Amino acid sequence: MPLDLQTFYLSQSEPNKSCLLALRDIILAQDPKISETRKYGMPCFCYGKKAFCYLWKDKKTGEPYLLLVEGKHFDDPALEAGDRSRMKIFRVNANDDLPLGKINELLNKALDLYRLGIVKG
Repeated sequence: MPLDLQTFYLSQSEPNKSCLLALRDIILAQDPKISETRKYGMPCFCYGKKAFCYLWKDKKTGEPYLLLVEGKHFDDPALEAGDRSRMKIFRVNANDDLPLGKINELLNKALDLYRLGIVKG
């Protein structure tokens, strides 16, 4: 893991640190073509050369979330668009067990947009 990303994760307070590191592992395990970088100060995950998701935390609540770049393609009540036209977020409660089934489902749907050529990567 690059030093700037390591610094990002390790600077988070618990339980967010553990939650974000677990989400990182889940994302990277989805496909060998996924790489990790840092954009806009947050961990960014790319499929090929195209960003498909980010990890961040809500400014008001401090709650971690998974941001799906092409969230506009999904009509899922678990996703929030807020004032975004393209992206949607999936909030995660760092104090609870991660909803692995839902996270894997969302990540695979997002990756399929690139795998199937719906979004050009």
